[in-house]
Amino acid sequence: MLKTIFFDLDDTLLDFARAERAALTKALTEMHVPAGNAVLDRYHEINAAQWALLEEGKVTRPQLLTRRFELLFTELGLDRDARETCERYEGHLAEGHLFIPGAPELLAALAPQYDLYIVSNGAAAVQHRRLDSAGIKPYFKGIFISETIGFDKPSPAFFQAVFAAIPGFSREAALLVGDSLTSDIRGGLNAGIRTCWFDPHGAPRRPDIAPDYRVTALSQLPELLHAIDNGIPST
Repeated sequence: MLKTIFFDLDDTLLDFARAERAALTKALTEMHVPAGNAVLDRYHEINAAQWALLEEGKVTRPQLLTRRFELLFTELGLDRDARETCERYEGHLAEGHLFIPGAPELLAALAPQYDLYIVSNGAAAVQHRRLDSAGIKPYFKGIFISETIGFDKPSPAFFQAVFAAIPGFSREAALLVGDSLTSDIRGGLNAGIRTCWFDPHGAPRRPDIAPDYRVTALSQLPELLHAIDNGIPST
């Protein structure tokens, strides 16, 4: 039976995509940078590419945080302070929260039955403020953030540090739920635990990263956990 469930935070429990867009719009406007849809979309592409490089160990976190804005401003032909922009963006990002549908209800239902933990690659100060705003911290036995640990998902070192911090931890009794194939699912598989891909948008599958389970809505997770705990094959 399962005992431990790890949850990614962004775009698994909290709607990062919408929060990112709102925070970015505010930060760019304050820096006198056009914040139309084309610019926001281009930032999102640049940011995703930089996070992919971080997962591969090709850039450091401090490099990523400023470089994404440096690249954007270079493309736009603007001379702006990338570090200040990043600070403004993260400040706005931490101001509130938006839930993925069903997230609060799911956590309330699962917390009495399982040991729940957060595993996130986000900035520590931002994530803690968002969790406080969302009011969901009490559901979790622990919150593990890569910036604090010193390693990023999907690095095995990240998960080794997490597992070592949980008394009596068993890989066989653990499941990781996350939206990212490259960060969450690959990380969990490499760490030797079962994984569940949260895929609400029907994202393309990757033959080289095969999750053990897949759900398209958080409301499907209790039924899946019940099936796992009772040895019922998933459909």
